[in-house]
Amino acid sequence: MSHSPRIRTVLSCTLLVAALGVGTTACGGSDGHPLSAKPYDAAGQIAFNGPVGTQKADPDKPLEVTAQGEDGRITDVTATDAMGRYVAGELGADGARWHSTSPLAAGTHYTVRVSTEDDEGSPGRKVMNFDTNAPAKKRRLDVTFGPESGKYGVGQPVTAELSAKVKDKKARAVVERALKVETQPATEGAWHWVDSKTLHYRPKEYWPAGAHIHVRSNLEGIKVRDKLWGGESKPLKLTIGDRIEAVTDAGSHYMTVYRNGEEINSMPVTTGKPGYSTRNGVKVVLGKEYSVRMTSASIGSSDFYDKMVYYATRVTDSGEYVHAAPWSVGSQGYENTSHGCTGMSTDDAAWFYDTVRQGDIVKVVNSAGADMDPFGNGYGDWNLDWKKWRKGSELVGGAKEGPTAVDAARLRPQV
Repeated sequence: MSHSPRIRTVLSCTLLVAALGVGTTACGGSDGHPLSAKPYDAAGQIAFNGPVGTQKADPDKPLEVTAQGEDGRITDVTATDAMGRYVAGELGADGARWHSTSPLAAGTHYTVRVSTEDDEGSPGRKVMNFDTNAPAKKRRLDVTFGPESGKYGVGQPVTAELSAKVKDKKARAVVERALKVETQPATEGAWHWVDSKTLHYRPKEYWPAGAHIHVRSNLEGIKVRDKLWGGESKPLKLTIGDRIEAVTDAGSHYMTVYRNGEEINSMPVTTGKPGYSTRNGVKVVLGKEYSVRMTSASIGSSDFYDKMVYYATRVTDSGEYVHAAPWSVGSQGYENTSHGCTGMSTDDAAWFYDTVRQGDIVKVVNSAGADMDPFGNGYGDWNLDWKKWRKGSELVGGAKEGPTAVDAARLRPQV
């Protein structure tokens, strides 16, 4: 049996009553049934490797609960800390031993609830409390989530910036396991390690329109590696708007914009000319600026230019925008004349500027340019297919696609 945070699978009526400590109701039983009795004190039936009296436990050592004698077995163990975090653990099939499989937090109070039953099926219960030692020397690993809480488009990744580098695979698994992303509706997704201090999270497909996303860290007090312990983090809440997708066809010189799958506008555009071809692939809107000064020096171009552009929607860190380009209206819809940006009339640019928000999708196809990089120049996350994305996770990178063991337990029918 495996116990993990947020998932409690009821295996039988016996387990349910024993775990809740309820002796007044049994599944179809009468007052004479063993389950109708108040749970007895199981202190003499179990052994616990936790501290005694005022002593504190070493958070580096796992918890262990074992059954004593031959007339009883352990049916359930639940260990939680003062923050309500569950300690994952495994119970042997014979009920003789339970041990924790996730690390304890340092400097934290824990409550362990053990349910047992004797050879006649009568339930027993024992509750134990203890504290863990604070590490003598430690460095904190703080987590900063991004973007800021608010409303975003369907392509917006969640980011996690760490205050220290984490390179070891086991340490990365500890960090990743503690970073929780909860969505309504439920959406399959995974973290991807961009580098030793940065993770991105995205779903398999774009976020559902109208989704609500809650991101938090359970890392505080958890040992990541020697002399590095989890620190604080601020939770994040995001709301997803309509599914806005702009598809720029550099071959036909038109941009088509869709809302929730329905076309809402089509506009003539010009994209990057030879030598400055616009990048192909999916980009995510990074922000909007009413006016931006663009110069040839900003991209190292030998073609001199120095212009103020308006209604500028940014899609890369290196300076690729969708913006008003009234000087190229005669070329829009016919040829590509820009230095990499997507230019359109002032009216069309103003409409686009007012329609899109941060996180919306801008996709370029049929350009002679290179492909958009997944990382390092804005959010090119969607240019990795799902299989490659999962390989960037220390938890699911080597696992088969489909429900995880945790998901399977959540979906298992209860009896």
